[in-house]
Amino acid sequence: MEKTEKSSKSGISFLKKLNQKAGIIVILLIMCIILSIVTNNFLTSRNLINILRQISFYCIIGLGSMMVIVTCGIDMSPGSIVGVISVVTALNGVTGKGNVFLWFVLAIVVGAIFGAANGILVAYPGLPAFIVTLGTQIIGRGIALLITDGHPITGLNENLVFLGAGKVGPIPMPVIIMAILCLITWYILRYTSFGRYIYAIGSNEQAAKISGINTKLVKMFVYVYAGILASIAGMVLTGRVASGQPALGEGYEVYSIAGAVIGGAALSGGVGTVYGVVVGSLVIGVLNNGMDLLGVSSYWQKIAQGSIIILAVLFDYLRKRNKQ
Repeated sequence: MEKTEKSSKSGISFLKKLNQKAGIIVILLIMCIILSIVTNNFLTSRNLINILRQISFYCIIGLGSMMVIVTCGIDMSPGSIVGVISVVTALNGVTGKGNVFLWFVLAIVVGAIFGAANGILVAYPGLPAFIVTLGTQIIGRGIALLITDGHPITGLNENLVFLGAGKVGPIPMPVIIMAILCLITWYILRYTSFGRYIYAIGSNEQAAKISGINTKLVKMFVYVYAGILASIAGMVLTGRVASGQPALGEGYEVYSIAGAVIGGAALSGGVGTVYGVVVGSLVIGVLNNGMDLLGVSSYWQKIAQGSIIILAVLFDYLRKRNKQ
């Protein structure tokens, strides 16, 4: 009898998880079907590859945002990290000798410094994550503007441009980099102690602390990882636009958070997957692409994008209420 009850409960749990995953896929499929009917260019290979390229930047940043959200945190700084990395990388890309590896190391170090600053302030004194990361967002954007005096940097090395605009066969480099980072993040969350600690902290931080997990150190490194991902996105995006832009990445943190939440990450912590970030980013990317194809005014696009963010929070609230 007990075995039957356990199998019944596990079956119900499986169906709930399947429903959560299938729900967002159904929404994405409906959007794709509608756009394929009302537009002529949506289902072309060129446009689909373009969507993947566009969402790659949201998705890379979204992976870090998701991990922060899993720990019951929030990170508002990735967009400005992208801007700082853009101008720093561009300066090195103009004066350097074409060593892309060194540029990557520099970008990762700068992103890690921003992430560490966020993580230390959030984890150790226990300052509110929203306020801390909003502060570093403003500081980062100020640094980017200060370095360039508000002007773009042009004349980038072709190796750097290849990272954002190049292709391997038909696949754009940003998509390849996104796929690699998705696999790395999935492995960390699924198969490492660090990944298990992240979920444990998000589910019940006090219980995680009692069980011997150094919760403050783990939370700090989550922000460091988010900063590193934002820095990689900044470097690749700089190559895509072929210039260093101090305003590059503005608003990206909002789309990355929205993509993670649409994909199932719970703002209350403990829940979030790489799969969800990819699908959530695709929903935002397809929506933006569809509005462009339909010639929707940029003003209406802003309204639609804001509505999507509100709906993402609403979905998260409804998921939480249903669990209770």
